[in-house]
Amino acid sequence: MEAKRKLHWAWVILGICFVNLFVNYSVRLGYGVVLPEMIRTLGFGRTAGGSIYNSYLLTYITITPLTGYLTDRFGARPIITICLLIFGFAVFLMGTVHALWSACFIYGAVGLGATGLWAPVITLVQRWFAFHRRGFALGILSTGYGLGFATMGAVFPWIVTNFNWRYAWFFLGGLAFVMVAVNGIFLRSDPIHSGVKPWGEVREPIDHNRGDNASPKRIPMSRLIKDSRFWLIGFSYFAIAYSLYGMTTFMVDYAQYQLNLSLEKASFLATIHGICQIIGVLTILPLSDYLGRKRTIIVSNAIIAVCLASILLVGESWVMLYLFIGCMAVFYGPTWPIYGACAGDYFPPEIMATVIGAWTPFYGLGAILTHWVTGMLRDATGVYHQAFFINMLMAAVGMVLMCFVRKN
Repeated sequence: MEAKRKLHWAWVILGICFVNLFVNYSVRLGYGVVLPEMIRTLGFGRTAGGSIYNSYLLTYITITPLTGYLTDRFGARPIITICLLIFGFAVFLMGTVHALWSACFIYGAVGLGATGLWAPVITLVQRWFAFHRRGFALGILSTGYGLGFATMGAVFPWIVTNFNWRYAWFFLGGLAFVMVAVNGIFLRSDPIHSGVKPWGEVREPIDHNRGDNASPKRIPMSRLIKDSRFWLIGFSYFAIAYSLYGMTTFMVDYAQYQLNLSLEKASFLATIHGICQIIGVLTILPLSDYLGRKRTIIVSNAIIAVCLASILLVGESWVMLYLFIGCMAVFYGPTWPIYGACAGDYFPPEIMATVIGAWTPFYGLGAILTHWVTGMLRDATGVYHQAFFINMLMAAVGMVLMCFVRKN
C-alpha cells in the first residue's frame, strides 16, 4: 500500500515543519524588526531591548537539552505540539506588555515554547529523509525561517501604519494556534513506526514490525562528552551565533538611528536578509551533501567575517549596506541547519536530537552575550562600530575552530 502512494509522507512532514519554522523565526528574528518601535514607545534603552531577547534565550538554552532528550525518548510529534501551544499563548501575550519585567517574563515563556521548534523539527526531517538527501531536505525546510524574517520586514511597517507594533505579536500568536492542531493531527515521529523507508533510501526495505517491537539503542552520554568533535563544533557554534546575532538583532536599529534611514528602508533590511537566506539554504545546504559539512562551514564563516568587515567600511552608504547584509544572509541561512546536520554526520542517529539539544547552550550563550555586549556598547558610545568589529572577529574564530574537527 505504501509503495503505491504517490506522495511520500516525508513531504507532508517537511511541509508542516516548514510552516513551524516560518512561525518560529518570524517571532525570533522578527524581534529585531519590532525592537526599534517597541523600545521607543515603552521608553527602553538598547540594553533593555537586548535583555528582553536574552530572557528568551536563557529559557531556550536551559530547556532545549531536555527537549532534545525527550524527542529521542517519546518522539517529535507530542513535543512539537505541546511546545507550539505554549509558544502561541506567550507570543500573543507579548502584545500586552507595558513594563520591562513583564516583557522579559513573557518573552522567556516564548523561549520555552520555542525549544520544541528547532531541535525536534530538524531531527524529525532528518529521520524522514535518507542520509544523502538530508542537505536537500534541510535546504527546503530552512526557507521557512528566511521567509518568516523577510515577511516581517515587509509587513511590519504596514502594521505600524494601520495598527501598532503590538498587533505583530497578536497576528503571529494566532498563526501559532492554528499550527498546534495541524501538528497534532498530521505529524508522525519517524518512518519506522509508520512502516516506510525514509524518502530517498535505497537500501533494503525495513521490517514494518520493527518499529513497534524494537527498543532504541542507548548510547552513554560519556561517549559524547569525551568526543573532541562535540566540543569543537559546539564552541564554533557559540562563536558564529555571537557574530550573527549581534548584527541581525540590531541591524534595523543601526540603520534607522545611526544611519538615519526611514523605518521603511531600515525594515527592508530584514526583507533582504530573509530573501537572501532563502537563496542560501536552497543552494548551499544541498551543496553541503557533496562538499561535506565541515568544509561548507569553514567557507561560510570566512565569508560572513568578510561581510561584517565590509559593513563597517561602507559607512553611511545604504546601497552597499543592503549589498553586504544580503551577502551575509546567503550564508546566515544555512548556518543553523548545517551545524544541526553535523549531529547526524558525526554522531549515532539514536542520540541525534540529544546532540542538537546539547549544542543549543553554546548557540544560546553566544547570542545572549552578544546582545548584552552590543546593547551596552551602543548605549555607552552612541554607535555600533566597536560591537560590529567584535562580531567580525568571532566569525573568524568560528571558522578556525572547525578546521580542527577530524573526519568521521
